[in-house]
Amino acid sequence: MKLRVALLASVAVCCANIAVADTLEQLADDFWTWRAKYAPFTGDDVNRMERPGGIRDWSRASIDQRRKDLAGFEARWKKIAASHWPIPQQVDYRLIGSALSRVRWELDRNPRWKRDPNFYIEQTLTALVEALTVPAPYDDARSREILTRIENIPSILRQGAENLTNPPAPFAAVAVQNLEGIRDRLRKMASSLVASTTLDRDKLNAACERASDALEKFQQQLKEKLPTLPQQTALGRDAYIWFLRNVALLPFTPEELLAMAKQEWNRAVAFEAYEKNRNKDVPPLKIADNIDSWIRDAAAKELSIRKFLVERGILSVPDWVQHYTLRSTPEYLRVLGFTETDDFTGPSRLKENCVRYVPEPSEKLGYFWRATAMDPRPIAVHEGIPGHYFQLCLSWKHEDPIRRHYYDSGANEGIGFYAEEMMLQAGLFDDSSHTREIIYNFMRLRALRVEVDVKLALSEFSLEQAAKYLQEKVPMDEQTARQEAIAFSTSPGGAITYQIGKLQIMKFLADARMQQGDKFNLHAFHDFVWKNGNEPIALQRWEFLGDASEMSK
Repeated sequence: MKLRVALLASVAVCCANIAVADTLEQLADDFWTWRAKYAPFTGDDVNRMERPGGIRDWSRASIDQRRKDLAGFEARWKKIAASHWPIPQQVDYRLIGSALSRVRWELDRNPRWKRDPNFYIEQTLTALVEALTVPAPYDDARSREILTRIENIPSILRQGAENLTNPPAPFAAVAVQNLEGIRDRLRKMASSLVASTTLDRDKLNAACERASDALEKFQQQLKEKLPTLPQQTALGRDAYIWFLRNVALLPFTPEELLAMAKQEWNRAVAFEAYEKNRNKDVPPLKIADNIDSWIRDAAAKELSIRKFLVERGILSVPDWVQHYTLRSTPEYLRVLGFTETDDFTGPSRLKENCVRYVPEPSEKLGYFWRATAMDPRPIAVHEGIPGHYFQLCLSWKHEDPIRRHYYDSGANEGIGFYAEEMMLQAGLFDDSSHTREIIYNFMRLRALRVEVDVKLALSEFSLEQAAKYLQEKVPMDEQTARQEAIAFSTSPGGAITYQIGKLQIMKFLADARMQQGDKFNLHAFHDFVWKNGNEPIALQRWEFLGDASEMSK
């Protein structure tokens, strides 16, 4: 009798857990459907998502409605009692909490919609560029969406002008600069683009002229306001820590982040010095002769990387994962002048190759493009395979739908950066001594990004000081340094993800190795990390090791 009662009680508990899990699954499904419709466009490539088409609205009324929607999701989430669930389900619960916190961050904690004019460039021109990174030709549906995004530009900018109450002058100055020559750029884009679409030429040109009128008016309004705008850009310590704890799920203080980055900076500089001394008599790497040879070289090396991963027992590479490829930048993308012009495909396009658009090889290329034109592998390892493209594909196929979505770049960028040095240590670059120098120089940059991110957020750096600092200490070209500083200033918390995510993965690996001893399997460890690559590392180690020591409270 007692056994029967115990079994019935056990069944009741299981049923209750299933019901709660179903509630979380429904909440997640409702939230991500909503998020796909309302998430702002960003200049980042990792967090791009498949969205329904149509008009976007950034009016005050729409923002107020989003706040109400978010409050509803938050209330549903808080009502779910997850503390006694198995750890994997608790991880899912915390993931949804992170996603909700990111929306709260966007709406209220770092409300770029009312403090950063560049936000509206992202909702207009970046949205257009994102549509154009999908390789042409464009069928009727994609052509209509491209036109819709162009036609949406004037209304979004009107809403932006109403929302931007008192934006920081440095942000406004950057937006003014980013819109220079925009009419000519859109005209050239339309002229080059129309043949790849099903659009009527006159209708496309007319839409671009209206968009140009609106963009130039927006630019002029900012110019007129500039002398009266405040100089302060920093959000401050409280907001920054809120982001670390609630969105990124990081347990570290800003001072701990700086100390971690400083140690890595010293290590990177020392290793680069060793490598340069070792290679002082080795002829330098050469820029690719032409774009066709660059593309062929990248394709051959992508295949060699896949083979290397499998043969060395580093990471599983399923046959269904397509290829990371380079392609010449089409004119309609080139004239718009954006940097993250790549297409990682998406959950519904897993049978298509990833495409990274590249410029013509030249000695004048910027920091990252120059490195890639000398040897495609460092960027391929970070962006392609085994980096972002590969990780995203694995995550999009995850059997748990909650883990198929982007939450914070700490895991995604941490994996991409971790892959660079991991592959160096595994021997991928043994055939090219100067490529190893590139990897160590990348390490210098990622360590500096942490310092710049933190100090911008805490008002210890101005935007111009941050750009100068990067230019001199990496070193890197002035334009790339400025682009980096602008991105970090307007979106605090993003630049730390590379270095801090990598350090978390390395600690995770070391702890797994010590916990499992001779049973530790690097291949299995990497397969787990990559498959769950959208999941903050603190959550991964909790699930894998049963260790919640890095969980933010």
